[in-house]
Amino acid sequence: MRQEQVADGKIQADGNGGARDGAHSGPDREDTAHSAPGGEEGHEALTVSYERLRHSTDEEELHEFARHPLPDRSDQAAFSRFTALLEAVAGNAHTPVDDRVFLAGTMPFPNILVKLSQDVEPAVRRAVAANTADKNWLVGLLTKDPDPSVRAAALVNPMTSWKMRLEGAEDPRTDRVTLAFLSELGVDREPDAPAVLASMVRRAVALNPNTDPAILDRLRTDPSGEVARAASGR
Repeated sequence: MRQEQVADGKIQADGNGGARDGAHSGPDREDTAHSAPGGEEGHEALTVSYERLRHSTDEEELHEFARHPLPDRSDQAAFSRFTALLEAVAGNAHTPVDDRVFLAGTMPFPNILVKLSQDVEPAVRRAVAANTADKNWLVGLLTKDPDPSVRAAALVNPMTSWKMRLEGAEDPRTDRVTLAFLSELGVDREPDAPAVLASMVRRAVALNPNTDPAILDRLRTDPSGEVARAASGR
């Protein structure tokens, strides 16, 4: 496989005259490219590059693409093309797990994070769940992941909605460390959080059968009367 075919070169910008930060899913242009990561100049249509990377079994090529620095945003065409192709790399099971974890934890692009949130490896989904660049709806989905470590990472992500935090605080499967984190919201953590919403989460922690007794003792003196009464009734 010719290394120079891995494309991060220039194409025409999108219809609005700019790059799209990886917000689209998959390629939709037939432009040509040049200047691949670590390679010489070459030409390849975007859709061809995307499909080749999506089905590649060359782990070294996939690794190199995953770790290659993003083009400068000032080069809108190259940036748009590269982030589109990263989606193909992210969705390829032959991309080394460490590289998929790296992309899941560092990329801010929704199309790439959505792809990685469906990865078969819990470590990859966990990295997405912890990524503070997540949209709240995506991290919300991961609070329902079958793997407990993924759910825990999502519940402590500041992008998680209060609705998902409340449901996590109510879930008896939630681990004690995560419940301890949720029990501090609006008091020791995020003191400027909406008082009513934060107290609802703490009250749910007080009622959760999996909450550590030491956390219950603290919640019995919570500044919210509803939280304190819920904890005292246990």
